Amino acid sequence: MCGIAGIIDVNNNNIFSNRLKKMTDIIAHRGPDGEGQWISENGNVGFGHRRLSIIDLSHEADQPMHYLERYTLVFNGEIYNYVELKDILLAQGYSFKTASDTEVLLALYHRDKEACLQLLDGMFAFAIYDKEKNEIFIARDRFGEKPFFYSYKKNQYFLFGSEMKCLWAAGIEKKVDDKMLFNYLNNSFLHNPAHPGETFYENCKLLPHAHYIKISVKDLDINIRQYYDLSYKFTDNDISLKTAEEKLKGLFYESVTRRLRSDVPVGSSLSGGLDSSLVVSVIDELKKDSLQKQATFSAIFPGFERDEKKYMDLIIGKTNVAPHFVTPTDDEMIRDIDNLFFHQEEPYGSASIYIQYCVMKKAKEQQVTVLLDGQGADEILAGYHYYYPYYFDELRRKDKSELAKQKNAYLNLHADNFINKKMTGSVNSRIKSLAGSFTPALRKVYQTYKYAKDPFFNADFYHAHKSCRFQELEPHNTLNGILYYNTFQTGLQDLLRYSDRNSMAHGREVRLPFLYHKLVEFVMTLPPHFKIKDGWTKWIMRETFKNLLPAEITWRKDKIGYEPPQKNWMERPEIQNRITGAKEILADKKIISKATLDKKIIAESTSENKGKNWQFLMAGEMLKD
Repeated sequence: MCGIAGIIDVNNNNIFSNRLKKMTDIIAHRGPDGEGQWISENGNVGFGHRRLSIIDLSHEADQPMHYLERYTLVFNGEIYNYVELKDILLAQGYSFKTASDTEVLLALYHRDKEACLQLLDGMFAFAIYDKEKNEIFIARDRFGEKPFFYSYKKNQYFLFGSEMKCLWAAGIEKKVDDKMLFNYLNNSFLHNPAHPGETFYENCKLLPHAHYIKISVKDLDINIRQYYDLSYKFTDNDISLKTAEEKLKGLFYESVTRRLRSDVPVGSSLSGGLDSSLVVSVIDELKKDSLQKQATFSAIFPGFERDEKKYMDLIIGKTNVAPHFVTPTDDEMIRDIDNLFFHQEEPYGSASIYIQYCVMKKAKEQQVTVLLDGQGADEILAGYHYYYPYYFDELRRKDKSELAKQKNAYLNLHADNFINKKMTGSVNSRIKSLAGSFTPALRKVYQTYKYAKDPFFNADFYHAHKSCRFQELEPHNTLNGILYYNTFQTGLQDLLRYSDRNSMAHGREVRLPFLYHKLVEFVMTLPPHFKIKDGWTKWIMRETFKNLLPAEITWRKDKIGYEPPQKNWMERPEIQNRITGAKEILADKKIISKATLDKKIIAESTSENKGKNWQFLMAGEMLKD
């Protein structure tokens, strides 16, 4: 895991070591173990790197790495199946100077060029310069675990970095995109669904996950292509439960085994939920003969109704782990909020993101460099409670008798669940179904009415951007369809961004066993009733691993994320003053109306957003001078 940066410019006077060093110094947190800069012989390509040493700790594995006197690579991430790939390459006559996955990636690219991406099990963002062809190849992993930002001016320059601040350090103007800001404040959009490469800043693009770029250095012409997509429309209705369980278990164990490969200590995040508990338990089983205890890292909030310590204790008591806990406070968040935004760079959803930040800080204090985490399971296995309506709506169209059975089972099971609100039908999906092609027009009418009733924005700002309202992509009316949508189009990528920035802020690496592409592809073929059944989310996962986990966790009915007592925190005068200051910035810049500025600040939990106060706070952070 590392931080990368680079400059490709037709004018080689614009590429020099100090400029590259500024780009890598600003992301030193991503790679505290080493740095390097390199400029090509023709002077038109410059690469920079910050290293976090995880596999092959020797200097032989430092980057930028050169290969066959032809290729130069900067690489951020891990190739988990590098051992298997290396064996194949050795058998074919390739030789290696290091024990790193980086050199394996270079050899594989030499053999297969862009086709190598289909063979990789990993998270990655990398750039390779081919001296012979005088071209650059850039790629990002399938699901978007590792970031890649760039600024491009046709036929002139292409700058890139692991974080946006690399571009600003190189001289690119930092300017907020008002269109993105409008849609964020209006409807909480964290990205443009139709154009996922857009960011909250002008002159700064994000390479979408599962895409690669080819760049001709001679004329700075770029070509962006998608190399991977998921199929969710095929359903294997003939698969038996036993076969599904065996395959799910085999793929998950394979994924965890590969993600334990490391030359530095590996631990786990433990929240008390089903996903992280399973990761910890499988690691414990795989390392049962090891003398080294698995370190776990958790956030707890004694006295808070959504604290999950009792579930963590069940796993800790059943496994051979060394537990570590943090209890972040409102005082700490007030102290750290500027630094947190420095690392996140764009708005984030709630104070929950700060909790993850604190967990990663604790891992750094304990000198555990790599952590496995359960992210991705909710999106591929239907773990969120808002998936119930999609399942019920699908049954309504296909099997009304089964719908009645499943809805009754759900209501009976969750009768005493006071954490998650009941969800028995998707009102929005029914409205969309009835409205059909008139949905965008109706939405526009509603937005106009809403603004007339309560003019949230400054009038000039509103009228300048109202025609740029983002629209959700084509709605999905099946359970597998919405799982695909959240996994591959919108939803998961925001969580992966939070995770990458929070972990790398402290020089930690997070690995996600549920995002093994073969596992995801398999789960997407399973029938909906394998994911939601008799009121249970993630049903196939619960059934498969019920003998490994405590029953109290296997059959938990409630769903809680990294949730702090945000409502209590937002009642603090210091935080309310921060929100007021943010609103004043927005009013001064003629973004929100005077009426909005004067509205009372109401404290809200992480699941509430009527007052938009967290959004004000985030927007203010972006616009601060």
